[in-house]
Amino acid sequence: MKISDYTRRLLNDIEERIDVEVEEDFLNQWRKFYNGQCKDEIFYPRRKKVSKPKMDILGVNINDAINDHDLMLQYEFNNVSLNLGTPYNVLCVRANYGTGILSSLFGAEVFVMPYEMKTLPTTRAINDTMKIREIVEKGVPDLKSGFGHKVFEMGEVYKEVMKDYPKISKYVHVYHPDLQGPLDICELLWGGGMFYAMYDDEELVHDMLSLITDTYIRFMDKWFEMYHYEDNINAHWTCMFKGKVLLRNDSAMNISGEFYKEFAMPYDAKILDYYDGGIVHFCGKGDHYIEYMSTIPKLYGINLSQPHYNDMEKIYKNTVDKGLFIIELKRSTAEADVKREGGFKGLVQTKEIPGW
Repeated sequence: MKISDYTRRLLNDIEERIDVEVEEDFLNQWRKFYNGQCKDEIFYPRRKKVSKPKMDILGVNINDAINDHDLMLQYEFNNVSLNLGTPYNVLCVRANYGTGILSSLFGAEVFVMPYEMKTLPTTRAINDTMKIREIVEKGVPDLKSGFGHKVFEMGEVYKEVMKDYPKISKYVHVYHPDLQGPLDICELLWGGGMFYAMYDDEELVHDMLSLITDTYIRFMDKWFEMYHYEDNINAHWTCMFKGKVLLRNDSAMNISGEFYKEFAMPYDAKILDYYDGGIVHFCGKGDHYIEYMSTIPKLYGINLSQPHYNDMEKIYKNTVDKGLFIIELKRSTAEADVKREGGFKGLVQTKEIPGW
């Protein structure tokens, strides 16, 4: 692929600035954390040395990047360049097409946010139960429909471009695309009617969730054909996690713990078992179902973005007290709660970001 002069200069700058010794030490800190060797109650990963950009970083609007491979390279590697200048962020990129990747495969209309918002696209819910029945009857969709072809094309672009940069290839992680989790995808596709159907048509909800789960696995298998994540510790966002996949479960905040157990847990568990483990992210409130989630055999940990919406003692009792990790916990929460009875057992990670 022919890339622009700016992209070439950006990649050259990052390649030159990556210090092998620094990155190896940084990644080894993460490995020790996940291997149970953290000597502190709270884990603060930190680079010994940072490297600031040696060139001006030009902004890219994500609306432009989703339609141009070179601009997607710029968008993602701009962040790598900036993260290399921080003591705490892992270097990583992704095929960055928003939350609607999997729902778009089933025919959900892509919705691109207004340009000035500089926000990732998503999909519009179908909001038609009869169409959901038709989707179930059709089975697994074409993996290259919707956003699918863009994701796989961008995956190939990363491989082609990065092969010319040995340090980038080794230390900049291409992490798996944001496929969300089965329940989130179902809501994105179906809309609010999914919640009513949990009462009125349980079988259809389970059929749709089963189809989504099968599609998720086929899609991710195809991704993993391109990228072989052999290490059991992998990058996501700007941190590392134990396992191969990171599921999102934001929609579960809208249902009871018992409904999580019935409608989400079996499908989360199937994916985590298939890929030999991973972690689950959720926004909002999750303390009402965390006890169920914590029993999933190959769940290694959680990431929650809004601890203030949760009874954190319930969260801790069903995570660190059971040997599960919490990653990217808000620093102020971690430091306020670290003296709880039982402590954190070296299983909580946060960042040394002032005021965070």
